[in-house]
Amino acid sequence: MVTRNQPIRQPLTSTVVVNGVLVVAALYFLLPILWVLVAATKSPGELFSSFGLWFTDSPQAWLNLTNVFTQDGGIFTSWILNSILYSAVGALAATILSAACGYAIAKFPFRGRELLFSIVLGGVLVPATVIALPLYFLLNAVDLTGTYWSVLLPSMVSPFGVYLARIHANAAVPDEIIEAARIDGAGDLRIFGAIAARMMTPALVTIFLFQFVTIWNNYLLPLVMLNETKTFPLTLGLTLWNSQTQRDPMFYQLVVTGSALSAVLLVALMIGLQRFWKADLTAGATKG
Repeated sequence: MVTRNQPIRQPLTSTVVVNGVLVVAALYFLLPILWVLVAATKSPGELFSSFGLWFTDSPQAWLNLTNVFTQDGGIFTSWILNSILYSAVGALAATILSAACGYAIAKFPFRGRELLFSIVLGGVLVPATVIALPLYFLLNAVDLTGTYWSVLLPSMVSPFGVYLARIHANAAVPDEIIEAARIDGAGDLRIFGAIAARMMTPALVTIFLFQFVTIWNNYLLPLVMLNETKTFPLTLGLTLWNSQTQRDPMFYQLVVTGSALSAVLLVALMIGLQRFWKADLTAGATKG
């Protein structure tokens, strides 16, 4: 008989299988990152002549970094700043809009609410390639193509973020707290900003990270919208360098080192924000 305080033991076979699958999945995702980090320390000649997953006797990571940041007049710095601008501003705006929409759909009953939510949710199923050309024509009609706004505005919309925000608002924001705040005289905007948004913080961080990574890795939208290299994000800039590898093999090393920097920045962001996923900001919220 198993007591209430006694942990339930899982069968050894299932534990081994689950852990084995997790290890294989971790290797699948980590090996490419390891390869690009190791390759960023090699010379252009060693890039193809040495073992890909280990360092050489004469690493030159600093020289590679210097070459990346000085190539073409230091355009790589502009690409990094552009990527940060597109990703940070777009993800922040998408998080705020998604939180407001998800909270409103979850907590304010109105006619057609489920139909509206179904339409928004249907946006998750629409491929980015389908809407790229219509977006170009719409933004071109108001003379925004080729500008930063042509990438920022579409990045501020996240149907998946609305879905996640609604689910989390239903689960994390009790109706009793909303009613108590209204009785105390708080308006709906104040309730959302001061109470609901804090309770939804783990979901908001998740939405921000998902949207940030999506915008950071986006290639098609900048390719369609932008035409000047000074406005390119990293994805488009590295592709531009990659197209020049046939003319000059040195660009192979520039592309690899630039990709390593891009990966390191994303990993640092994930590590820096992961603590918010585990933070229980609503602890004690319903205790009197």
